[in-house]
Formats: sequence, structure tokens, C-alpha cells
Amino acid sequence: DVQLVESGGGSVQAGGSLRLSCAASGYTYSRDCMGWFRQAPGKEREGVATIVTDSGTTYYADPVKGRFTISQDNAKNTVYLQMNSLKPGDTAMYYCAADPSLRGCLYLSTPHFAYWGQGTQVTVS
Repeated sequence: DVQLVESGGGSVQAGGSLRLSCAASGYTYSRDCMGWFRQAPGKEREGVATIVTDSGTTYYADPVKGRFTISQDNAKNTVYLQMNSLKPGDTAMYYCAADPSLRGCLYLSTPHFAYWGQGTQVTVS
């Protein structure tokens, strides 16, 4: 079974930083798209950043450009989200997801991501 396990969430003051990790297991696709999404209370889930795992090409949602960085360690089957200059508006549950089809990568399109983690909470005050 495919498992995506997020970690690294927590509470931080505005202007602070956090690094989220997503460890994948039972996942054998050599070329796919991994992404980070978030969902705030009362809002729809939205894309934050994606990465094409074989090329390292990255895509970001406008609200996080210049502040967040998605990266990967293929040897560890782990994807990271470095979040700097955090704002209260970044408060949300953050989810890691995988899209073997690659179709969701460019536009951070939620429906194309077939596998999801349970999420990690980020709170910025």
C-alpha cells in the first residue's frame, strides 16, 4: 500500500519558518509529481507547490512564491516544503500528495493527485 506521512507542522509566530516533510513508502513510480496542498477551515483545499520528481521542475501557487520552497531527497523517498516568512493566512492543514499521471503538476490540480497523506497542522499567529 502507498503511504504518505507528513511531519514538521506546528505553531509559529508570523515571520517565522517551518519545514514540512513527506515520507513515501510502498510507492514505486520512477517519474511522477509530488505536491503540497493546504486546507484552511471553511475553505477548499488548494495547491501550494508541486515538483516533478525526475527533473526537479517546480511549480508554486502565487501566494507562496518567494517564501516557500519544495524540494526532494530521492534516496530517502522524501519531499520537503520549506516555509519562510510565514503569515497568519498560511494557517491550514497541509497535505502531501502524489500524482503518477503528472497531469496535476503544472496547475497544482487537486483531482489528479491519487494518493494523499493525513496532513500536518500549521498555525501562524
